[in-house]
Amino acid sequence: MRLTHLVATAAIVALLSSCTANEAMDTVDVNLKNVSSKVNYQLSGKIVQKMQAMSMAKDSPIMLRIFKEEGVLEVWKANSSNRFEMLRQYKICAWSGKLGPKVKEGDRQAPEGFYPISPGQMNPNSSYYLAINTGFPNRFDQANGRYGTNLMIHGACSSSGCYSMTDEQMQEIFALSRDAYKGGQQAIQLQALPFRMTAENMARHRNSPNIDFWNMLKPGYDQFEISKRPPEVNICEKKYVFNQQTDGKFSPAGQCPAMSTPAVMQGALAAYNKKYNEDYAKATKKLDGMVWYEPTEAERKAIVAKQRVGKELAYAPTGTSLDAGKLMKVADLEKQEARRAELEEAKKAIEIQKAELEKSTRNGKSVPVPAENPAAAPG
Repeated sequence: MRLTHLVATAAIVALLSSCTANEAMDTVDVNLKNVSSKVNYQLSGKIVQKMQAMSMAKDSPIMLRIFKEEGVLEVWKANSSNRFEMLRQYKICAWSGKLGPKVKEGDRQAPEGFYPISPGQMNPNSSYYLAINTGFPNRFDQANGRYGTNLMIHGACSSSGCYSMTDEQMQEIFALSRDAYKGGQQAIQLQALPFRMTAENMARHRNSPNIDFWNMLKPGYDQFEISKRPPEVNICEKKYVFNQQTDGKFSPAGQCPAMSTPAVMQGALAAYNKKYNEDYAKATKKLDGMVWYEPTEAERKAIVAKQRVGKELAYAPTGTSLDAGKLMKVADLEKQEARRAELEEAKKAIEIQKAELEKSTRNGKSVPVPAENPAAAPG
């Protein structure tokens, strides 16, 4: 058998801040001027010493975990007990789109899901310094008709559907991955998640159109949190399943075989979910009448605009959803969205009038010039 910004109350502010715990980002001690070979770059003595202190072999397996909303990428590494501990946490410089999965080419969405990364997905010759292909679309994406190409984790701090780091960060991530492959790891698991799937965060996003998809990913997140080992991932009936025992075979679009969760994990999940359900009930009570406004990419970029000053034009940090988003009263959000829709309609009407004006002018006719909409943009 195989294992196969209305300002919220102090309580709500505390709820939001608890998901990051003010964890400091790791400072990358990579000086690119001293890197003679991107492929053969050796990790600094500082990070090697950290591994030794954490009982990690330099070439032990790693796992990558991304949280879009916080804008962080974590590197987890196996210790001598084959349990994974977080070795590094980096601030993602740029990711495009909003929270939610990638569905099609050109939607500017960065992928969400569980992706195996093989050595062949490493690109040392990328025009974005270094790159690691996420493997989108994976078997789940393909089974659900989702498509797109060249979805990467790469350097250069510029994204159009990718997760973009600084070149210094990418150099270190690339070296950590290379060493893990040298140690015999066949595939590095990438967990690309919208946010930490705590009860508070799931409650805050309970009204999102993506909540069913995120609820499907959550067992994989939970089981890693419990075991500190990357879950075994399979696809059947066009959905993810994690750490399932079976004598049958998994087919991404086919019926799931008879399967079961190992007894030890089942017991741990029962205790974990009991606490989760209690916390979720408390969180929804705190958030009663409130809804999270998910910011656009443009709104995220606006809050970090000053970071681009003096940088190359391609350098385009995008900021975090936590900084640009806000909790709002349901009624206020409905008014804002209605106002936004009115402005979009007015904008379309002006564009139609302008097009007619240009057409009529070419025919030698004179028509009234449309006035610009005086309405202010929504708050």
